[in-house]
Amino acid sequence: MKGHINSPSCLCAWKSVTCQEMILSDDFLDIIVDYDVIMEILEGADVEFCYREIDAGFGVAHVRRSQVQPISIGYYGYSTIPKLYGLMQAEGRTFDASPLIAMGNIKIQNPPLALQGSGVIMGFIDTGIDYREEVFRREDRSTRILSIWDQTIQTGTPPEGFLYGTEYRRADIDRALASAEPETIVPSMDTNGHGTRMASAAAGSLLNQGLSFRGAAPLADIAVVKLKGAKPYLRNYYLIDERADAFEENDIMEAVKYLQQMAVAFSRPVVIVLGLGTNMGSHDGTSALDSYLNIVAGRRSRAVVVGCGNEGDKEHHYENFMPSNVEIRVAGAMKGFCAEIWGSIPDIYAVSIRSPGGEVSPVIDFRNGVDRNISFIFERTRIQVGVVLVDKDAGDPLIFLRFQDPTPGIWTVTLTASVRQPSGDGRYHMWLPIEAFLEDSVTFLQPSPDVTLTEPANASQVISISTYDSYTDSWYAPSGRGFTRNGSIKPDLAAPGVGVHTALGETDGSCMAAALAAGCVAQFLEWAVVDGNAYAVDSRGTKSFLIQGADRPGNIRYPDKRWGYGRININGTFETLARL
Repeated sequence: MKGHINSPSCLCAWKSVTCQEMILSDDFLDIIVDYDVIMEILEGADVEFCYREIDAGFGVAHVRRSQVQPISIGYYGYSTIPKLYGLMQAEGRTFDASPLIAMGNIKIQNPPLALQGSGVIMGFIDTGIDYREEVFRREDRSTRILSIWDQTIQTGTPPEGFLYGTEYRRADIDRALASAEPETIVPSMDTNGHGTRMASAAAGSLLNQGLSFRGAAPLADIAVVKLKGAKPYLRNYYLIDERADAFEENDIMEAVKYLQQMAVAFSRPVVIVLGLGTNMGSHDGTSALDSYLNIVAGRRSRAVVVGCGNEGDKEHHYENFMPSNVEIRVAGAMKGFCAEIWGSIPDIYAVSIRSPGGEVSPVIDFRNGVDRNISFIFERTRIQVGVVLVDKDAGDPLIFLRFQDPTPGIWTVTLTASVRQPSGDGRYHMWLPIEAFLEDSVTFLQPSPDVTLTEPANASQVISISTYDSYTDSWYAPSGRGFTRNGSIKPDLAAPGVGVHTALGETDGSCMAAALAAGCVAQFLEWAVVDGNAYAVDSRGTKSFLIQGADRPGNIRYPDKRWGYGRININGTFETLARL
């Protein structure tokens, strides 16, 4: 191996290329792996690499692609390859406080409690923030943004303990706001607008200077991570539409570490808000990001809020028992797409694929655990099949399919048992990519709307939020539904996510529900931690208090696959506490 490592937390550097360059370069694979495993993989090899420990045993290695095996499930395993996450928004009057009123948020903002998030830090991992917006300023015109870590800008100084991007602190932002050309001082911009919408809905100021707006926690301080885009080799591997915003799992994990450390640096509670999601993963809360979020959420005075996605009506989930056929409709010509089939132990699965033209592949037996490539005589489609007999995190078998240049029409995937155990039930789930990752429509002919929560909403310790329409008091059809693949109760709660007013206009979607719910969480942490009423509370404890106060109307048996334990009502939480 080139270079050296002094300790698991230390990064290697070489004269030819720095670790920062490895992190950013498409010439280097990103592998989510702990220190001991990467040392075993590279033992005795002459390979350029660096390793960075993120936190709690999670780390990322960056390895020169030309010196190692091409990326594949069969060689590297499933969990080591970073999954890609997309934005959970939908396209969207003067300000209407109806969603905030529905959550009891406005009532709690006012006396006698007067909880507006003061003393709490709300951290957003997204597309950045437009720090120039009035809703992120105090009445004295100074910023409420404590810091921005822009992972996309490499010309400045990274945050302490990190190797890439540029950190802009509150003093830098205030200096920029006082300048006629603020972008020359703080060039970080939110060109997408998704992050700005999230932050303004959750924590937008209410100013007395003609601005008729308020967020759910208008006095909370704000911290932002603008994620860098995924490397081209990963986008190509997952066959993701080049127009789609896609972000790497490891960069999100680094962002979580950055935000949770602020709780220590500022001695204040932190609410981490994620409006990102993916259909990649086991959907049982065991992925690398899920596991790390569970660790962070379990720390005192932290809370993690995640939206459940907008995949409920997209026809991207299927479940059944083998033997059975899965029919997939490909609407038009496209580069391709990936699909994941998650089985259940102790069964071992086999698969064959029938093209729209009627060609049938051989039955592929997965007992040997080797990747296979399928080609068709009358189709130009190529299918790469990867298998993990027992995923190291989920503990279940996985079949991973890459459809390259799929012929439009109906594709049929046949699942049978390679080895069927008497104790096995043969159940399996299959997911297609989130809608934003597809060039054209790809759907199941017989989809299931359940188990459509996007990752990382399946993580057990986070506060997972589904979406409803507070104007009509009805379910929001695109919202992801539970439960998890292994039957754990998710979502936790539902929040308004339709017609939500933001600094950039009205918006719908899971991201808005998560943002508003996060504002309620900030209100609770102000009372619990800042005011000293429940100093040791963590994300799970906060979730429990919110569940106790939730509205549970109608003839619904709770917990429910759509509503979780009910509709968030922060005023109801404090009314419950008052009765204790």
